Amino acid sequence: MIGSMFFDVGAEPVADKQALLDFVRNIDHTSLLNWDKTLSVCKSWIGVTCNTDQSRVVALQLPRVALSGPIPTNTLSRLSALQTMNLMSNNITGRFPSGFSKLKNLTYLYLQHNKFSGPLPSDFSVWYNLNVANLSNNYFNGSIPFSVSTLTHLTSLALANNSLSGEIPDLDIPSLQELDLSHNNFSGVVPESLQRFPSWVFSSNNLGSAHALPHSFPAQSSNVHPTRKIKGLKEPALLGITIGVCVMGFAVIAAFMILCCYRKGGADGQTAKFYKKAAYPKKESPKSHDKNNVVFFEGCNLAFDLEDLLRASAEVIGKGTFGSVYKAALEDAAAVVVKRLKEVTVGKREFEQLMEAVGRIRHDNVCALRAYYYSKEEKLMVYDYYKQGSVYAMLHGKRGEGRVPLDWDSRLRIAIGVARGIAHIHAQHGGKLIHGNIKASNIFLNSQGYGCVSDIGMTTLMSPTPTSRATGYHAPEVTDTRKMTPASDVYSFGVLLLELLTGKSPIHVIGGEEFVNLVRWVNSVVREQWTGEVFDVELLRYANIEEELVEMLQIGMACVVRVPDQRPTMCEVVIMVEEICNGISSGSRSEGSTPTALVAAEITTTIPL
Repeated sequence: MIGSMFFDVGAEPVADKQALLDFVRNIDHTSLLNWDKTLSVCKSWIGVTCNTDQSRVVALQLPRVALSGPIPTNTLSRLSALQTMNLMSNNITGRFPSGFSKLKNLTYLYLQHNKFSGPLPSDFSVWYNLNVANLSNNYFNGSIPFSVSTLTHLTSLALANNSLSGEIPDLDIPSLQELDLSHNNFSGVVPESLQRFPSWVFSSNNLGSAHALPHSFPAQSSNVHPTRKIKGLKEPALLGITIGVCVMGFAVIAAFMILCCYRKGGADGQTAKFYKKAAYPKKESPKSHDKNNVVFFEGCNLAFDLEDLLRASAEVIGKGTFGSVYKAALEDAAAVVVKRLKEVTVGKREFEQLMEAVGRIRHDNVCALRAYYYSKEEKLMVYDYYKQGSVYAMLHGKRGEGRVPLDWDSRLRIAIGVARGIAHIHAQHGGKLIHGNIKASNIFLNSQGYGCVSDIGMTTLMSPTPTSRATGYHAPEVTDTRKMTPASDVYSFGVLLLELLTGKSPIHVIGGEEFVNLVRWVNSVVREQWTGEVFDVELLRYANIEEELVEMLQIGMACVVRVPDQRPTMCEVVIMVEEICNGISSGSRSEGSTPTALVAAEITTTIPL
């Protein structure tokens, strides 16, 4: 029976368990960790994940658990199979532990927001599998070791807000996608290999010349880097070329917008009108913030010629709370999505500040804002186009013959992706950035099939809208959509999780006319000791997933409790969901049968309703 799985201890990684016990006994901590030697380290200990056969600990995730003081020697360094270490947002002091060089399987390292000091480790090459390293917001000093350049799998490196100095080494790492070296004491110039990153990555340093930094908003049609000199040309000639390139780039943008203005149509694949009228100056630099300029963010590789634009179309693909959404398609280029906002109540400065904050976010599970446009009459946002459509369409689209249902593994990837994306958003700008509009229609799939969140922070720009009764996603304490909190985002994520599990909309109809709130419905079903009606019928065809369904249901119900302080943080949610996903990826699905009353009792006794 599945219920017995909750109590089966199984094998234990004895040496790793002892290393963790030695660690927690020798470091100050006020959090109530349940690290009891009588419990299973793999199945019961908070923040610990083991491999498939439970022979080794492969992940240690203890963010915000009030660890204080230096890491005890010869403790965590004994976890030689460790792949993920997350000790972010604690009060850990001292130097980077030299013993960590023994952790040769380390892939993800999160030590940000602590009080580490001293130099960085001299030899990063020992972590040849390292994919993510976040050591930001500490007191590290000295220089960046050149050995970082040997990390051929590195995708993200964050060293911001330390006291690092010296020249930035030439980190020619093709896999590197995210970089943050801001707020240090670096000198010299930015290496050419890193000039593909936006200027804010290097801000608040002592870099010798501003022109050595890559420009944050490159002209759309220009392939000329602003820092490179053309041999034989003097400054007036260079200035003329630069202005000419900017004018040409803006002319292309203007032609595109004007073209969209005069093309008519609707949601049936015909062209739609973005503007009632459009007026653009003939000479204007895309770098400025004049009211008629479109501002492009780093990484936006739009490049059209006039012929492409004349063939372009813009079709209406949706209408949401904040405005209409268009797909702008070109014959020989990737399509983009243009969101035309309505009822924006803030001024230009506040609007641009949010756009800049959102536009700088680069994360696998956050839809990148590519560009925006602001004028008194129009406010536009430009995103990548996801041809698979939203998660809402995948879940609630036309059912019946020919429908391809969303399988359980796909729903799990959506859940973990969305959780990671929201957790990343919550970590931006000192924890002040809130999503505020989490719902299935704002979730898309990235290239790996994981959930990707869009529409960040829009609620702060708009007039208040009806809350939970209208959408079913908003937390009960939210009365003004402009005043969302991290806890209200957690509630919305919980509703999304229940939506993935049940296949039902947050507000759905029963009997043709009665509107039912999903959270209340799930709670009522669980109280009735498991009626078999909770999970989506399309999931019943998959064998041996009952335990996973139950575990995800527990997480969803924990997120939607009425009291905000009783909800987990998104970082904690990520840990819980990842534990389930890690078990699946390692092939640890159990042999089971149908859910039983014992499982129902487990839910009702562990989740506050």
